[in-house]
Amino acid sequence: RLVGEACQKHGFFLVVNHGVDKTLIAHAHNYMDTFFELPLSEKQKAQRKIGESCGYASSFTGRFSSKLPWKETLSFRYTAEKNSSKHIEEYFHNRMGEPFAEFGRVYQDYCEAMSTLSLGIMELLGLSLGVSREHFREFFNENDSIMRLNYYPPCQKPDLTLGTGPHCDPTSLTILHQDQVGGLQVFVDNEWRSISPNFDAFVVNIGDTFM
Repeated sequence: RLVGEACQKHGFFLVVNHGVDKTLIAHAHNYMDTFFELPLSEKQKAQRKIGESCGYASSFTGRFSSKLPWKETLSFRYTAEKNSSKHIEEYFHNRMGEPFAEFGRVYQDYCEAMSTLSLGIMELLGLSLGVSREHFREFFNENDSIMRLNYYPPCQKPDLTLGTGPHCDPTSLTILHQDQVGGLQVFVDNEWRSISPNFDAFVVNIGDTFM
C-alpha cells in the first residue's frame, strides 16, 4: 500500500532491510573512488565511444546553455541472461587491463545483487497494482540494465553548474545508492525536496517506461 501511494504521488521510495551485503556496497564505493582518482589518461582507456551508452565520459560541456552539468561518469551494461555470467569482469579486463580484474569482480557481484533486489521490488510493484507477485518478476527476470557511477568533482564556480540537472528517468526502474555527500532532490508537491544520504537504504524510483 505504501509503495503504491508513493508511486502514484511522485514515484520515489526508500528500501531498507534489502539484504544486500554492506561490505559489498562499501567495496563498490571504494573502487568507484579509486577509478575517478586515476589520471585522465588511465580513465580514458574506458572512454565512451560515439553512439555508445557505456564507458567513461565527462560532461563539463554539453547541451545546456546555462547551469552546465559538472560530473564524470562510468557506465557499463549488465544483463541477467543465463549465458552471460561474467561479462562485467571481462569488460573491465579487456578495456582497463589485468589490474582491474578485482574491480570487475566487485561490480559483477554488485550488479547481480541489484538484479536480485530489482526483482523483489517488482514483486512489491505488482502487489501494489493488484496483480500477482510473479507478474512483473517474470517479465523482468532476464533484465538488461545500465550500471552508472557518478562522480561530482569540486568546482570553482558552483553557482554556474549542476551535478545532474532536472530530469525524468526513461527506464522501468532506477536503484540508487548515495554516498555521504548530499545533493539528491525529488520534485514533490511543486517543490524540490532533499533526500538525506542513508548508507543502509537504496533510493528507488519508477521510470517513464513503468509509469
